[in-house]
Amino acid sequence: MSSLIRVRMSLADAHYGGNLVAGAKIMELFGDAATELCIRHDGDEGLFASYDRVEFKKPVFAGDFLEIRGRITQVGRRSRKVELEAYKVIEAHPEEGPSVARVLDEPLLVARATGTVVVPKPKDS
Repeated sequence: MSSLIRVRMSLADAHYGGNLVAGAKIMELFGDAATELCIRHDGDEGLFASYDRVEFKKPVFAGDFLEIRGRITQVGRRSRKVELEAYKVIEAHPEEGPSVARVLDEPLLVARATGTVVVPKPKDS
């Protein structure tokens, strides 16, 4: 089971100098992908219980487009292990003009994480 979210980082997402997007924004997107996975698998949003690992690999800036990819790797009674990856697929080039951007030849891994989500006990049990 997998999920895919594509989103543009806006100036509202920039938190640091040079329009750098905070890692917390990517964590929010990871949470959204995990929520979609739980809905698809269990019919409920579930909740993130813990992250086992989080790595930020490359910077993300306002104007960049990201793909957030998620998949369930293990299913317990109420827990689900998930793997999440964020790829930059379009890169802004504001130094060349306010609306200049380019599609990357290959998606660039900017962050990844693994963690555990839990879903509620079914009401009929």
